[in-house]
Amino acid sequence: MVKEILSHYPSNYKQSAVIPLLDLAQQQHGGWLPVAAMNAVAKVIEVAPIRVYEVATFYSMFNRTKVGKYHLLVCGTTPCMIRGSRDIEEVLLKHLGVKRNEVTKDGMFSVGEMECMGCCVNAPMITVADYSKGSEGYTYNYYEDVTPKRVVEMVEMLRRGEAPPVGTQNPERIRSGPAGGNTSLLREPKPPPCRDLDAC
Repeated sequence: MVKEILSHYPSNYKQSAVIPLLDLAQQQHGGWLPVAAMNAVAKVIEVAPIRVYEVATFYSMFNRTKVGKYHLLVCGTTPCMIRGSRDIEEVLLKHLGVKRNEVTKDGMFSVGEMECMGCCVNAPMITVADYSKGSEGYTYNYYEDVTPKRVVEMVEMLRRGEAPPVGTQNPERIRSGPAGGNTSLLREPKPPPCRDLDAC
């Protein structure tokens, strides 16, 4: 896998592969990056270890401490906060009996915060990084329109080994369309008054 990643970069710019190699190392270590893994990446791309540490500590997607097999990330950006993401996080932490960035005693779950996930129209949302099947079965899925009740149901599904449906959790919404159906563009729009622009 390392050779495959490096093949995408010129041999004299191996250091450009630092992010995908750190991502691979994180998957191989159950969702976090021990110093030994960062040192191995530095050796592969032939840079001083500090250069790898700088990248790993800058990006929030890299975890410097152990996480659960299911790492639940709650969006903390304004649209999600306005739509209740703090309530989602509070319910998750209480239900799991942990603080933010702690791992449950059984090692199954951890809860963190992530900045904008880009699905503001379906706020609030969470992401689940699933490390339960190792790097070969790793998944990273978005769950949108989450409610406090629904997030607890999702946790219990994951605990049973079931996969919650990815995407919106609102049965009244289709993808990113408005909940309850369209409120505009209810019929075919009128054609332009003149198709021959030179004649207009």
